[in-house]
Amino acid sequence: MTESSTSPDHPETLGFLLLPRFSMMAFVNAVEPLRAANRLAGRELYRWEILSRDGGPLTASNDMTLVADRSLVEAPAYSMVVVCASFDPERYYDRRMRDWLRRVARTGADLGGVDGGSFILALTGLLDGYRATTHWESLDSFREQFPRVEVEAGLFVFDRNRITCAGGTAGLDMMLHFIARRHGQRLAAAISEQFIHAEIRGPQDRQRMAPAQRQGVARSGLGPVIARMEANLEEPLSAETLATAAGLSLRQLERSFRRHLGSTPNRYYLDLRLQRARSLLQYSNLSVLEIGVACGFGSAAHFSRSYRAWSGKPPRAERSGRPAGIVPALR
Repeated sequence: MTESSTSPDHPETLGFLLLPRFSMMAFVNAVEPLRAANRLAGRELYRWEILSRDGGPLTASNDMTLVADRSLVEAPAYSMVVVCASFDPERYYDRRMRDWLRRVARTGADLGGVDGGSFILALTGLLDGYRATTHWESLDSFREQFPRVEVEAGLFVFDRNRITCAGGTAGLDMMLHFIARRHGQRLAAAISEQFIHAEIRGPQDRQRMAPAQRQGVARSGLGPVIARMEANLEEPLSAETLATAAGLSLRQLERSFRRHLGSTPNRYYLDLRLQRARSLLQYSNLSVLEIGVACGFGSAAHFSRSYRAWSGKPPRAERSGRPAGIVPALR
C-alpha cells in the first residue's frame, strides 16, 4: 500500500467503480467504514465518489439503483480506485475500462477489487505477479483463468498497492485493516464496535464455514473426511483411503455417511465434484474437457454422462442457463 498523504485540509479520496449488478452488500461494507472513520475522528479523513462507465445510474444485484457521481472520462485522480462487481463481470468489461484502469495504475494509485472486481483487475493484467482473492464460488475459475495471479482463499489480500476481497461482509474487515494502516488500530477498533462487529477478521480467515458446520454434522466426526474430499476434487481419493485417514473401517465410514448425510461416501464425493464442475461451467471459459479433468473425470464422455445423470442436462447446456445454486444435491 502506498503511504497516505491525508491531512486535515486534504482528505484521501477514493473512487468506487461499480459495474451493473454489483453486490450492494459488498459495496456498503466497503464504504461505510470510511464514513464512520470521519465521524469518529472528528474530521474528514476520507471522501469517495461513485463511478460508472458512462456516468449513468447503476442497478445492483438486489435491484436497488445508485446514482453515479462521474463517468470514467470525468474521473479525477484518486488515491485508490476500488472495482465492485458481482456475477459475470467480464460481460461489462471493455477496452475503455481497461485503458482507464491502466492509466490509474500508472499514476501510482492503489487498486482494489471486491468480489467480481478482482476479475476485472486480472483481465487488465494488473494483478499479474500479485497475490489476490475473490469470492469462494469463483475461486476455481479465477485460478484457472489467470495463472499469472497467485490466488489465495482468504477473506482479503493486501499485496503492495493492490487490495482484493472476497466480497460480502469481508469488505468490512478489509476496510478496517485499510484504515488501521492509515490511522491506527484504535480508530479501526472503534469503527468495528460501532458496527457491532466484535472481532476484526484477518486476511487468512476462512471465507466458508468448516465443512462439518456447513453440512450440519459437527458432532458426527465426518468434518475431516469432508474437508479431505473438498481438497482433493481433481484427483479423488478412494473410500478406503478416506476411511484409513479418519481412523475408521470402510464399513464404519459408510454407516456414518448414511446416518448423518443420507448418502454413501462415493455418492457424496461425486456430488462435490459435479458441484465444482457446475461452478466452473457457469463462471469460467474452460472447455468441457478441461473442466472434467479438473473435477477428477478421466474423459469428456465420462464427465458428460455423469453430469447429465446428476443435473438432467449436458454440461454445455449449463452455460446458457441461469446459475442453479451452490448447495450440493444429496442422494
